[in-house]
Amino acid sequence: MKAVVYQTYPILFDVKANLDDIIQKIYMGKGQGAQLIVFPELALTGYFVGQKYHELALRLDSKEIQQLVSATKGTAAVVGFIEESPSMNFYNSALVAVDGDLLFAYRKLNLPNYGVFEERKFFSPGNQVPVFKLHEFTIAVFICNDLWHPSLPYLGVVQNADVFLTLFNSSETSMGTDFSNIESWEVINKFYSRVFGIYNICANRVGEEAWKQNVSMLAVETAEIGTSESGTRAPQKETFRFWGGSEIIDPFGQQIAKASLYDQDMISEEISRDLLRHKRILLPYLRGDDPHFTHRELQRILYDKGSVDAVR
Repeated sequence: MKAVVYQTYPILFDVKANLDDIIQKIYMGKGQGAQLIVFPELALTGYFVGQKYHELALRLDSKEIQQLVSATKGTAAVVGFIEESPSMNFYNSALVAVDGDLLFAYRKLNLPNYGVFEERKFFSPGNQVPVFKLHEFTIAVFICNDLWHPSLPYLGVVQNADVFLTLFNSSETSMGTDFSNIESWEVINKFYSRVFGIYNICANRVGEEAWKQNVSMLAVETAEIGTSESGTRAPQKETFRFWGGSEIIDPFGQQIAKASLYDQDMISEEISRDLLRHKRILLPYLRGDDPHFTHRELQRILYDKGSVDAVR
């Protein structure tokens, strides 16, 4: 299966322009034989949407979503967007469409709400880790902070996932100068591939977005804080720079495709079931895994009255 990642620079607040660009790229990828096309988190909106989140949200029956789904005829695409449910909840979601059909929208589960991150202020969390089948592969979708919580990827492999699609947004210094997001994401992406024996197709974005401190903002897991020439913090304006570096990791944890840093790019690679099989025969890390044991232990930890740590 030929997988393609488009590392885009979405225009903040401009759903129409971003939608047109994504549809054009889907047709372009389809023309080059792509069977799976992946875009970054919130690719339809940009990230610092603040209190305009509800103005940019799309329902699954909206005309924009119908246009996007129709464009996938003959291929498959996964696209980050803001979803509004029929009950008027809002989600940081990833649309999954295959051959002109809408399968589902994956809803981000772990919404950061610390430091500059305020996603939980605007969005509701999802409540499932679904998988889907494509060309004999079982695929799980995750969004950014989901990968920083190992229980969620585990729920993907328990459902026999062969491929992770990781949609995220990151900048080099969002967690301060003592922490490298570039290095950390490279470690995380390789770790899950190596331990679980899966392909990890990782889509990050590029570009800059600015906001004023006195304006409410959507704090995503990606930011580079602007400073003045003297090195002091700018008093009213912060610029967030997204670093890109999208990549495809094979089941041995080896990087087989890498996009450029800070520039729009496209990467592609053939995903092989033979390589998956070879890894799982050679290094069957999950052969003895027992999800029933995990379930029993969670029951004990969470509900056993004798477990003091359960209420920590």
